[in-house]
Amino acid sequence: MYGPGSMEAGYVIERPNREKASSKTTRAIVVALLLISAAVMLIVMLGGWSTLQSGAALQLAYVIIYVGMAYYVAQWNRGPLPVAAALAIILGIFAVIAGPEWFQRDKHGFSTPNSVFGTTGLDAATLGTLTLLLVPLQALLIFFAMQGFRQEWHVEVERPVGRLDRSARGSRGARPVA
Repeated sequence: MYGPGSMEAGYVIERPNREKASSKTTRAIVVALLLISAAVMLIVMLGGWSTLQSGAALQLAYVIIYVGMAYYVAQWNRGPLPVAAALAIILGIFAVIAGPEWFQRDKHGFSTPNSVFGTTGLDAATLGTLTLLLVPLQALLIFFAMQGFRQEWHVEVERPVGRLDRSARGSRGARPVA
C-alpha cells in the first residue's frame, strides 16, 4: 500500500518550471539578495550596537528570518517569496527613515557608537550609507521575489517511466501531422 505523497510504481514526478534557466537565475538572485541584506543588517547591528538600543532585537530577528527564507528558497520552496517581499517593504521603510538619522549623528558632539564587542564601532556616516544601501536591495528583493512567485515553481507533472515529456518528443523527431 502506498502512503500519502508516494507515487505508484512506474510514474515519475517532473517539475518543468524548475528546469528553466530563468527560474534558476531568479532563485539564485533571491537567495543572494536575502543573504546580502542579512549581512548588511548584521554589519549595521554589530557596528552601531550602543546606539541601536532596543532596535537590535528587531534587526537580529530580521537577519535570522532572512537567512531562514534564503534556505527555503534555495530548496525551491516558493512559500517564503511573498513573505520576503512583504518584509522587504517594511525593512525598506525603516531604512529610508533610519538612514538620514545616522548622518545627523555624524556631527561634532556625537560620539562614535560602540560595537557589540565593546570596541569603537563604525562611524555614523558608514552606518548611514549601509542603512541606505538596504533600500535598493529591498526594492530588488521585492521585484525578484514576485518574479519567482509568478514562475510557479510548485507545478508538478506526473508521467509514466520511460515516456518522454512533450518537449523532448517534439525535439526527437516526432512525426508531422499531415
